[in-house]
Amino acid sequence: MREIVLDTETTGFEPDTGDRIVEIGAVELVNHVATGNVYHQYINPERAMPDGAFQVHGLGDDFLKDFPVFRQIGQAFLDFIGDDRLVIHNAAFDMKFLNAELDWMGLPRLPMDRAIDTLAIARSRFPGAPASLDALCRRFGVDNAARTKHGALLDSEILADVYLELIGGRQPTMSLVSQGSGRRTEDGPWKPTPRPRPLSPRLTEAEAASHAAFVDGLGPDALWRRTR
Repeated sequence: MREIVLDTETTGFEPDTGDRIVEIGAVELVNHVATGNVYHQYINPERAMPDGAFQVHGLGDDFLKDFPVFRQIGQAFLDFIGDDRLVIHNAAFDMKFLNAELDWMGLPRLPMDRAIDTLAIARSRFPGAPASLDALCRRFGVDNAARTKHGALLDSEILADVYLELIGGRQPTMSLVSQGSGRRTEDGPWKPTPRPRPLSPRLTEAEAASHAAFVDGLGPDALWRRTR
């Protein structure tokens, strides 16, 4: 099972008023394990704040002006996420901006039902408690010391750890309790395979002889003789 944990940084809060995405970060999980495969892109928003010095999350006009605009990287982003589920904190916000950018490119929108909203999960699990990413890091002991400024890739990496805690621990597939229809691999239901090298016997010769003598004493109709 492949999932994409992602985050965006934007110039503001509303694409309808001209705000744009300036950064996308995404982390690939396969069977709830980070693979090391990531997507990270700074984006020229093609706009500036009224004072001409666009500043957001430590990024400014001078830094962003040489990066591609969204229409130049949109297809590469879609290729990375494929058709897999998207794990996003406050999914409605990021999906609103991503779909606005895709609309402007004439590409299909991302359906909301593809998004797993970790904010909604946190509010459901801990009603009334703070549910920001920083608050969840404190709750679960996730190290966010490097998060002095928002950054899409760093936030995605942190969110991946938080997400795994929210759904039951950082190694949920290690559970020995069957969940749903059972364990699965990328190729389908998990099936046991023969051990490549049999375990060496732990029964000593003396113990084997003692057991044989015990069975002999039970007579010819002993259960041990019928099941061997």
